[in-house]
Amino acid sequence: MSKVKELSRDEETQKKIKSKLRDLNKIFKDMDENKKKTVNSLIENVAFMSVMLDELQEHIAVNGTTSEYQNGANQWGTKKSPEVEVYNSMIKNHMNAIRQLTDLLKEDGQEPDDGFEAFLNSK
Repeated sequence: MSKVKELSRDEETQKKIKSKLRDLNKIFKDMDENKKKTVNSLIENVAFMSVMLDELQEHIAVNGTTSEYQNGANQWGTKKSPEVEVYNSMIKNHMNAIRQLTDLLKEDGQEPDDGFEAFLNSK
């Protein structure tokens, strides 16, 4: 991949992360300022992981869940792709971070908007 394409892909990824961060900050806008300062890095990590998980999903959908390997001259085989391993690990961390943030909202007396009400009202 050329340096220009890498740079533009990175810029696109950064835009997606910033967009996700804006969305998350809207959800947590009413959180106590001291508490928000404390969990700000968690919010930033959730934004990052959300975008990375989307990119990993796309890669896995295109390239599959396995990859071929060669150990030595005559040993070939297939294994779970590295992207699947990263995805599996990251999705667990993402879910835990989301759970922590959701619990913090509940502590502040806020219920996170899961979109269910809007869905019901749109019918």
